[in-house]
Amino acid sequence: MGPRALEDLLRELTFDYFGSGKHRTTSEELFSTRGAVLLDVRTEQEVRVLSVGPVSDLTVIRIPTHEIPDRVDEIPVDRPIAVFCSAGIRAAMVTIYLRALGFDDVRILSGGLPELVGRALPGAIWKRRMSEERAS
Repeated sequence: MGPRALEDLLRELTFDYFGSGKHRTTSEELFSTRGAVLLDVRTEQEVRVLSVGPVSDLTVIRIPTHEIPDRVDEIPVDRPIAVFCSAGIRAAMVTIYLRALGFDDVRILSGGLPELVGRALPGAIWKRRMSEERAS
């Protein structure tokens, strides 16, 4: 899909869109999606306080919000992307921006930092791996 007009994207943001949860994903869904990318749009100062990744098979890309327009080519168009920031506001802006550029599978990571960190703890990662091995 190619670039889209912002007006067209805004028209899609109906109650049905938000009510169905199409705008967000959870850390549980993120960690269970093969090939998923966590796009961390926090500032360098925020990342220095608490860094996320690398985590298991999850690709973590760190690009502060203000650098996204100049570094958008570093973000894979063909993979599921969860956009993350501390409060969700920057993630929402970047999600709409990427969708306007033609990224189809991009969502806001819900649950905030506590949920993300909880899923990234070594014990949680080990449990997921053991569960996946038993399933295969």
